[in-house]
Amino acid sequence: MADGYDVVVIGAGPGGYVTAIRAAQLGFKTAVVDREHLGGICLNWGCIPTKALLRSAEIYHYLQHPGEYGLTVNGTVGFDAAAVVKRSRGVSARLNGGVGMLLKKNKVDVIWGEARIEAAPKGGAPGKVAVAPTQRAEPPKGALGPGSYAAKHIIVATGARPRVLPGIEPDKKLIWTYYDAMVPATMPKSLLVMGSGAIGIEFASFYRTMGSEVTVVELLPQILPVEDAEIAAFARKRFEKQGITFLTGAKVVKVVKGADSVTATIDVGGKTQELTAERLISAVGVVGNVENLGLEALGVKLDRGTVATDGLGRTNVPGVYAIGDVAGPPMLAHKAEHEGVICIETIKGLHTHPMDKGMIPGCTYCQPQIASVGITEQKAKEQGRDVRIGRFPFLANGKAIALGEDQGLVKTIFDRKTGQLLGAHMVGAEVTELIQGFVVAMNLETTEEELMHTVFPHPTLSEMMHESVLDAYGRAIHM
Repeated sequence: MADGYDVVVIGAGPGGYVTAIRAAQLGFKTAVVDREHLGGICLNWGCIPTKALLRSAEIYHYLQHPGEYGLTVNGTVGFDAAAVVKRSRGVSARLNGGVGMLLKKNKVDVIWGEARIEAAPKGGAPGKVAVAPTQRAEPPKGALGPGSYAAKHIIVATGARPRVLPGIEPDKKLIWTYYDAMVPATMPKSLLVMGSGAIGIEFASFYRTMGSEVTVVELLPQILPVEDAEIAAFARKRFEKQGITFLTGAKVVKVVKGADSVTATIDVGGKTQELTAERLISAVGVVGNVENLGLEALGVKLDRGTVATDGLGRTNVPGVYAIGDVAGPPMLAHKAEHEGVICIETIKGLHTHPMDKGMIPGCTYCQPQIASVGITEQKAKEQGRDVRIGRFPFLANGKAIALGEDQGLVKTIFDRKTGQLLGAHMVGAEVTELIQGFVVAMNLETTEEELMHTVFPHPTLSEMMHESVLDAYGRAIHM
């Protein structure tokens, strides 16, 4: 067995590498095990490369409408699909190397291979992580190889993978997961997207902007099911104006593959219809990577395909922890990072408290963007709360008009009795950047009075946040 570690983190995604770095900062001898990507799915096949693709689509959109800004473009506006993908992969590669440098800087060992927990720490004795060779990817320079590694604390941060539905298994050619959708050889002329959560909507937005005919099938009656109904309805109208077709309350019940297309049988309210498209993207959620880690043999409790924890990253087996997607929803990179910090600081004995999941912002980077934090209006009413609702439209904001982005809405929800900000929901340009203002306010338990007396710079999009708060109390100025 190799020299022991204080902490071994299994998985080098956003949760894993951040946890490892924080562990090293706290004085722990630390190693992180991975089998394929430093930076995990988020950096290599998720958050970051999709934003690079969407940025290309955004610029392409503006180039197609120069007259709206008093500009002219000589010649044909087009794109090179291979170059768009190459740029996206280059952004990921740059950040992948950056993660390696951060780990090296903080003296975190990287161990390359397939990890399995063979023994949990017990009675002061370290546990054991066996690392087998992997064929998935070449190890980064300086990485340690397969072997048996002792650790006083073992943190599982193995993330999640796309959910696969029976009969609609991805094949990399006709039926895609988000892996395949990020590296198209050419842009499909038509596309069927299963699922209208953040992943499905972002790809629907990207491919529609790049010229594909896009249909989105959603099982529930509302697209973007976790978002406030009013915001989701506003977004749907904007998407439909762009040419995206939505089938809600619908389910794909059968898929037949052709030579270069798929034909899906779709049940919409009890009636079936067929739709043929060149490609199908399955975006029906993700499942935790809990298999082949030795968790069952150790008696680690699982909950609906994820690892059950106590809110501080601790499982029911002492010395074994879990953070990030593998520890359950919301399956977001920023949740994983913060959860990892809480976990390792708890191990160190620092004063910590479970993360309030109600204060984790959610962002969808489509066109228009959607962002939210806290509870929706419907949830507030289900809880029996007496609420005040504030709204402010982009079309009444000077900066939005100047940007040519006057379609959007900022919505705030307050408890009528206490003035507590219960939720904030936005749709429109750059709202994924704006939402953090409300996140900070909620974490500081800021009152409506304090928000109303906060000075917002002019001209900015952030002024709409102020006006939405004012509107909740009948004091909006510019509407």
